[in-house]
Amino acid sequence: MEQQHIADQNPTAVNNEIQANNEESQETKRKQEEHPLPLMALNHVSRVCKNVKDSVHFYTKVLGFVLIERPQSFDFEGAWLFNYGVGIHLMQSEEDDDSVGVRGSDKDHLDPMDNHISFQCEDMEAMEERLKELGVKYMRRTLEEEEKGETIEQLFFNDPDGFMIEICNCENLKLVPAGSSGKIRLPAGRHNPPLELNDEK
Repeated sequence: MEQQHIADQNPTAVNNEIQANNEESQETKRKQEEHPLPLMALNHVSRVCKNVKDSVHFYTKVLGFVLIERPQSFDFEGAWLFNYGVGIHLMQSEEDDDSVGVRGSDKDHLDPMDNHISFQCEDMEAMEERLKELGVKYMRRTLEEEEKGETIEQLFFNDPDGFMIEICNCENLKLVPAGSSGKIRLPAGRHNPPLELNDEK
């Protein structure tokens, strides 16, 4: 019905309507560029875990995170870690062990289609060697984008609670917007929180 209605209109009126829609779309895009959302970067990922100490050991030894101080006002057990511009906040579960993470034998299951967090890596071979040395079970996958000549290497493994982690060289993938709305903003160095370095003795 709508197509018939447009066809019955005067050609000049149709052209004017199309032009008005285009101008409205351009105006919306202009406003988005002039007033972008005041977001800067991913700050942290939170995990409820069965044992905070075990998880701290994993994230510091396997992934090189650094344990940092938490606000003293917190009245629950947990730990904060930070590195690579992102934090991981661990919270001790108040429930029994079976209610946290991935249950039973599924804890060792690795499926790239499951929920996971991903870290970009500049030396996949070195990271794989580290996993081997620490005895971490992992899956390696290679994706070939033949038309673009791009190769993506991925490593998947689980933390102590069965939450999956990916390591990849995803910087090889060019970011190409799939639509005309929005504008990609890369994080600036100023998004990092103030850092107090320990004095080396």
